[in-house]
Amino acid sequence: MTPEIEVDNVSVRFSSKHATTSALRDVTFEVAPKGFVSIVGPSGCGKSTLLKLIAGLLRPSAGELRLRGTPVTSTHREIGFVFQKAALLEWRTVRRNITIQGEMRDLPKREVATAADELMELTGLTDFADAMPHELSGGMQQRVAVCRALLHKPSVLLMDEPFGALDALTREAMNVELRHVWRQTGTTIVLVTHSVAEAVYLSDRVVVLTARPGRVAEVLDIDLPVHRDYSDTMRSDEFGKKTTTLRALLGSSHAGNHD
Repeated sequence: MTPEIEVDNVSVRFSSKHATTSALRDVTFEVAPKGFVSIVGPSGCGKSTLLKLIAGLLRPSAGELRLRGTPVTSTHREIGFVFQKAALLEWRTVRRNITIQGEMRDLPKREVATAADELMELTGLTDFADAMPHELSGGMQQRVAVCRALLHKPSVLLMDEPFGALDALTREAMNVELRHVWRQTGTTIVLVTHSVAEAVYLSDRVVVLTARPGRVAEVLDIDLPVHRDYSDTMRSDEFGKKTTTLRALLGSSHAGNHD
């Protein structure tokens, strides 16, 4: 089976008139179709840069990225992106913040309306369709951002620390919501996170990067049940083993080289 995403020996260097910085070095991993992969690593190790490369927003200095076997050379319709901040338009309702994706892509209005209704029902936003962003909690705003990114039915959803600014309880609820959305839509998801628990609970694989320049320290398979009750998962021996392993890998990953 052809991987949904292939990151093949990718390196990134940023140059200025004063210095050249190596952000990523020889990064290689794959993401299976309908897979859920989290990327973790120390701050500044190139996690967000890696998402931008997959999205076609940046080009690698060396190596290649492929989407379903085709080299990524520019932005792609098959990719949705959720950023750290929801970035909703304050003068548009929840529904119209979601449907703006369809307007920008010039999709058929009936198709857009149907997709928006389905996504709002899936994420519990139906009763808030006519609400304005300032009337929503942070978690609900991020739900809108997820719906907006999924409106055009992309095969891949990239998420850059989308729940980092939320309080602990809301973040837990959003983890459960996101896994539900992933299971229902079958979208391949790549998530950048600093949370060990979040990475283990959500993912089927976790890519651990070293300190800058980011390299793959380990790709950790998460062998938890497909159907994961949040509380039961957190109390399970397997969850404890995986989080312990991941924390140990993150500890050793700080020993990366610096250019």
